[in-house]
Amino acid sequence: MYCPQNLNKMAYIQLNEQIPGIRSLLAFRPAIASPFTSLMEVLMRRDEGLSKGERELIASYVSWLNECSLCHQIHGEVAQCFYSEDAGLVQKVKEDYQNASISDKMKALLGIAESTQKGGKYVSEAQVAYAKITGATDVEIHDTVLIAALFCMFNRYVDGLGLVSNDTPETFRERGKMIAEMGYGH
Repeated sequence: MYCPQNLNKMAYIQLNEQIPGIRSLLAFRPAIASPFTSLMEVLMRRDEGLSKGERELIASYVSWLNECSLCHQIHGEVAQCFYSEDAGLVQKVKEDYQNASISDKMKALLGIAESTQKGGKYVSEAQVAYAKITGATDVEIHDTVLIAALFCMFNRYVDGLGLVSNDTPETFRERGKMIAEMGYGH
């Protein structure tokens, strides 16, 4: 959710305030920017197995669970671009995915993502078996776990350095649309 109390706060380290979001951290440490962006493109922009929207939905949901405001908002906006026919879907998923209008397969994968967010050992064979019964492939299960684990790291990276956003709901939507259309390497 948009947090007006973040206005005019600063990160714990000196960052370029003209660069939005996590990109300011990547500009601070340029050596990690290329591998980071490449990983995001490979993991989040493929349509092999999971769709781009499903990938972003998992990222936003895990970031919501981690209470990483910046990440759940921006990835929620990216996801919403892929689910434009249901304006409130992403928020519904965050609040109660079991009763959201998504497939049983996606519900099973979000359950795996939620367990991964708690810790890898929380994912059970029963969850994986159920995901397979609902139609999830090994690639989709793999990518769900990797997206959840990766976003736990990203959330801790952002929050651990006190990164805040002066974005508004409108600027999050604009950036989300840009990412949905152009990817992470722009």
